[in-house]
Amino acid sequence: MLKNIIAQNIAQLRRDNNMTQLELAEKLNYSDKAISKWERGESLPDVAVLKNIADIFLVSVDYLLEETHKKPVQPAARTRTRKRRRGVITWLGVLLVWMVATIAFVTLQLIFPAEMSAWLTFVWAVPVSAVVWLIMNTVWFNRRRNYLIVSVLMWTVLAAAHITLLVVGFNVWLIYLLGIPAQVIIFLWSGVAIKPAA
Repeated sequence: MLKNIIAQNIAQLRRDNNMTQLELAEKLNYSDKAISKWERGESLPDVAVLKNIADIFLVSVDYLLEETHKKPVQPAARTRTRKRRRGVITWLGVLLVWMVATIAFVTLQLIFPAEMSAWLTFVWAVPVSAVVWLIMNTVWFNRRRNYLIVSVLMWTVLAAAHITLLVVGFNVWLIYLLGIPAQVIIFLWSGVAIKPAA
């Protein structure tokens, strides 16, 4: 029966890659109960989820549907190498933001030596770094972490705006009050976005 073949293949791939049901569930944005049901053959993931599972384990969707396999599964070491490489690329992206901020700071200091607020480029590099982190996390890593990153992004934008306004002579500390309802929205959004068990 196809349901049992898919169940066995998902369970085997997960074990071969030293992954718990909870870890796989987080990668797919599902509950670990859904993974457990799939692995017991009680329910089937939809086609889009099957594609995501295949992508996570570096196999084709056909691999999940076949009882016998012609080629071996990618070893766990290769998956770890891919994850490490993606982490390095993410850090390089963040460091690139800081390099651009440094270049902007030096350029402003050379062109306008009397200007004392060139250091604001570093203040704004913090939320821009959070944007890079958010993009990379959305593409490659655990999307549930996006709620934390969006919170960091929001508070750093508010702080950067406040500091910038202080420099030009306005102490608008009330700007942080905007963050309170926004944080509640992010918190509620994170609870709504978690998919129920299939």
